[in-house]
Amino acid sequence: MTTTRTRTARRAATGGLAALAGLALALPTAASAAPDGEHSIPEGASLTQQEEALRQEVREAAQEAQRQVRVKGTPPGRSTPSTDALDAGMARVVEDGAIGVTVRVDSPGLTWRGSAGDRALDERPPAGWQDRFRVASNTKMMVSTLVMQQVQAGVWSLDTRVEEVVPGLLPGHGDVTLRQLLSHTSGIPNGTQELLLLNLDGGEMSDFLAAIGRDYTDQDHVDAVNAFPAHWTEPGTFVYSNAGYVVLGMLLEAETGRSVEQLLREGVWGPAGMRHSSYPLNPGMPNPALEEDAWIGDGWLELGGFDPDLFRSSGAVVSTTADLNAFTQALVSGELLDPALVEEMVTPVTSGLLDYGLGVYRLPDPCSSPEDPQWLYGHDGASYGTLSVAFTSADGSRQLSLGVTGRDISSLQGRWNINDVLVPALLATC
Repeated sequence: MTTTRTRTARRAATGGLAALAGLALALPTAASAAPDGEHSIPEGASLTQQEEALRQEVREAAQEAQRQVRVKGTPPGRSTPSTDALDAGMARVVEDGAIGVTVRVDSPGLTWRGSAGDRALDERPPAGWQDRFRVASNTKMMVSTLVMQQVQAGVWSLDTRVEEVVPGLLPGHGDVTLRQLLSHTSGIPNGTQELLLLNLDGGEMSDFLAAIGRDYTDQDHVDAVNAFPAHWTEPGTFVYSNAGYVVLGMLLEAETGRSVEQLLREGVWGPAGMRHSSYPLNPGMPNPALEEDAWIGDGWLELGGFDPDLFRSSGAVVSTTADLNAFTQALVSGELLDPALVEEMVTPVTSGLLDYGLGVYRLPDPCSSPEDPQWLYGHDGASYGTLSVAFTSADGSRQLSLGVTGRDISSLQGRWNINDVLVPALLATC
């Protein structure tokens, strides 16, 4: 299916503080401030807040799908209207303001793939089900897999300390362990926020675009969190940290002598059969791809100059729904790791609002019965222009993934609701 629409809103290349406020990346509070002489990111709907809102929406989608299954008494299957609901859901998010959407569902009774909208704002050509998109924090599942492969090989344990691998990398925090980094309980702050605070030259939109388009090294990320000691928290507290996964990438490269991209190709993409995934560290994406642009309230923000150096091993991967489904299936099926280590990954270290393990979190499986509840395992991803989700059943028999471009980053509510697609996708796996 392809849905198109006319877009009359202007593109925005520059703007004032009101627009920039909606772009504050990973800003936990308005009190976050740069060191003396540096610019601060104004208060607004931060990406951290939007990531938290996304995870809440994902949890609500699983609960709603579970409710619908139980009200109907039996899970939907291939002969139910679930695939019609997917078509309708994709059309709805595009009508409400998304640019493009691609979805895939794989289960024993159904292989379904679909798309709606366009690859770019200029409506050339329509979005395709095979299109690539930036998967952002879904990268973390892959990097976690690489770390666990080192554990499986006996090179590391989950209690290996940063100081043992790269002495002096985190001054005063060398006792941070791999387990803490993987589970976001190391005390390291988000990191992307701190990096931007140090690199904003002013408060205009052009300054923000320049900051997210610069080249950043791994060490730049580490230097940024070390420059904000007040942002660190007590180890054991869950604080979602992009910088923690950048550190994991640095440890992997130091230990193996190979780049994160090489390790991903050899340890994850190749064994899982992921033929269309990449790890770009420069602006742009390999075609065909869903182009990233963001709605900022009064127009579109062009993100063609965004440099994934801003995320690196915490979120730089570009992939497809087919590759994401192949990855999550291979992971839980023991094709990438010993089953005992997979169990370690998916077992929550934190619980409550988010049952987060080691690079993976879980949701209630709506297809399971109340007498024998099961879980779905996966992750979400949020970049400035794209939202993505990838989950698998515990037995590896059912997967879903999706990517939607044209994020509304002007408010937490947004113009479109990802659950219009995610709920029917969850139901279609049953």
